[in-house]
Amino acid sequence: MSAPTASRRNRTRAEAGYGPVFANKEFRAIFAAHVLSGLGGVFAEVSLAALVFRRTGSALLTALVFALGLLPYALSGILLSGIADRYPARRVLVACDLLSAACVLAMAVPVTPLALLFALRFAVSMMSPLFTGTRAASLASILPGDAYALGRSLVRIVSQSSQIIGYGLGGLVLVWMSPRTALYVTVCTFLGSALLIRMGARDRPAPASGHGGMMRDSITSARRLFAVPRIRALLLMWWMPPMFFVVAEGTAAPFADAARAGSVGFGLFLAAMPAGTAVGEVLAGALLGAAAREHIALPLAGASMLPMAAFAFRPSLPLAVALLFLTGLCAAYALGMDQWFLQAVPERMRGRAMSLLGAGLMTSQGAGMIAGGAVAALAPPYAVICGAGVAGTTCTLVVLRSVHATRPTTAPDAAP
Repeated sequence: MSAPTASRRNRTRAEAGYGPVFANKEFRAIFAAHVLSGLGGVFAEVSLAALVFRRTGSALLTALVFALGLLPYALSGILLSGIADRYPARRVLVACDLLSAACVLAMAVPVTPLALLFALRFAVSMMSPLFTGTRAASLASILPGDAYALGRSLVRIVSQSSQIIGYGLGGLVLVWMSPRTALYVTVCTFLGSALLIRMGARDRPAPASGHGGMMRDSITSARRLFAVPRIRALLLMWWMPPMFFVVAEGTAAPFADAARAGSVGFGLFLAAMPAGTAVGEVLAGALLGAAAREHIALPLAGASMLPMAAFAFRPSLPLAVALLFLTGLCAAYALGMDQWFLQAVPERMRGRAMSLLGAGLMTSQGAGMIAGGAVAALAPPYAVICGAGVAGTTCTLVVLRSVHATRPTTAPDAAP
């Protein structure tokens, strides 16, 4: 082995792993704030749903609480994304946390009418894409080079875990305290997140100056981003697979019922894909260098839904859980995508691009879950999951072709 080759391999091993990311003091503050705000968001959703159901006894109105967690994403990503680049990131993040805390505090007031509860829930959801987009863009300034992709990976792992752990903890918390008291706990989590960001993050200047109206700027920016073939292809790549992944989650209840698996089987089925996603990202981040993660991104994305297509053989519950876990493992392609997206988007538009990415991601998942539920009313659950795997693989391969064809040949700042 030549000396240069050995040096490159040693450098790759040194770059792989999450240790250098956690060594960054500023990232630790952002990460801890993300854990708090993530749990706070889940607690707010569970507590508000319980509160609405106790007040009305309506399953429809209770479901509306969860629907309002997804519906505003597209609206926020298009109309408010300009805020992420026109104001300093720390100021935007702290403001989002404080406004969320104020909204949840108003929800907890006993005299708050039902219509206002839903309006406040809508307002909190409108701030979520702005918060996540601004945080994602700020990580590029906090974590240089390959550390950015690893930092984004840790944020995603926490997001996956908070859904599993947060809903479970939320249910246990409601055994010990009333929904209103749980909402007060949620207020504390948002305030804690704001304090961590205010004290732990540097006050960097805004990457772009403001011109014209905020909503007009946000809409114009979204149009400009979509006009760039590379950015458009990467955005579609971010949105396409998750839109089909969630079909499996949406059919978890009927699949577990058909398998006579009970609530335990339902929980295992529902947790399999998020668990696989977390494990896949940890393994890819800890064992592979930046170049290797980029090399495997397209093959993993293309193969990610093939295990779902294997549901055509009517797998037993243990095999079904294993197949969904394997699908989750393939989601490690996101580590390579993070670096490509960072390279493709100019610094002055990163906040808007990240807000648009997050908004589209949640909207596509909501659309996928609705479509999967509609089809599940007409077909067996295994057939619905299989169909999502086949259709998702086909659509993803088309998008992957665009991603491959738009590989950069010039500097990233040649974008909009």
